[in-house]
Amino acid sequence: MPSPNTISPDKLARLIGRPDSPLVIDVCTDEDFAANPQLVPGAVRRPWADVPAWGPAFVAAGRPAVIVCKRGLKLSHGVAAWLRHEGVPADALEGGIVAWQAARLPTVPAERLPRRDSQGRTVWVTRSRPKVDRIACPWLIRRFVDPQAVFLYVAPAEVLDVADRFGATPFDVDHENVHWSHRGERCTFDLMVEEFGLETEPLKRLATIVRGADTARPELAPESAGLLAASLGLSRMYADDLAQLEAGLALYDAFYRWCRDAVDEGHDWPPTARKS
Repeated sequence: MPSPNTISPDKLARLIGRPDSPLVIDVCTDEDFAANPQLVPGAVRRPWADVPAWGPAFVAAGRPAVIVCKRGLKLSHGVAAWLRHEGVPADALEGGIVAWQAARLPTVPAERLPRRDSQGRTVWVTRSRPKVDRIACPWLIRRFVDPQAVFLYVAPAEVLDVADRFGATPFDVDHENVHWSHRGERCTFDLMVEEFGLETEPLKRLATIVRGADTARPELAPESAGLLAASLGLSRMYADDLAQLEAGLALYDAFYRWCRDAVDEGHDWPPTARKS
């Protein structure tokens, strides 16, 4: 029987990727994390012993939290209890990261994460006036890699210099020194799904749709043409790139939930008549 104030790996996996997903906080000891440097998607690392100092900051987020340690025992239960004391609804992940990996659920390799700023956020920079990949990639990062990630949209000629001066990671830029960009026929979104360890069936399906829309190959998926049309419409609705990003997050939320839950569902007309 599950302990009180816990959540199973399967249930948490169903919540991750949604805009209302809980905050995931990894409190594994440094020794345990060094032996297994993998994160539950979207998790942030915090030292368990310092929860009195960092715990109050999570109150302002207004979201529940799930605490992850190695085996889901004293550290995660203690931190979750402290956060509940601060007013944050918090559960411990049953079985910890060990149970999560035993269930063959995706993990993000820590070595793939860019350096973080003084506030613990990853910072990314790309070309202004985004269309497909430059909205899709931020959506993936915000939902599965770093919920607090910062995105800078700048003039194309300034991307690399801004990256250098502001400690940002460039993406979706055609330059030989930029890692996060197109590879052959694959777009940047494809690369991020693969290298961040997120190759679930729904995200692989979404990656095909994004690739078709981003590389002018609508034959890859019937949904690619619709994604491109919606993306171009958003780019004309918003002059501000960050406002467009916020609107685009909802678009990708919808496509992801379709990829995950609704691919076999149709919508016919006329509707089936009600039985009397």
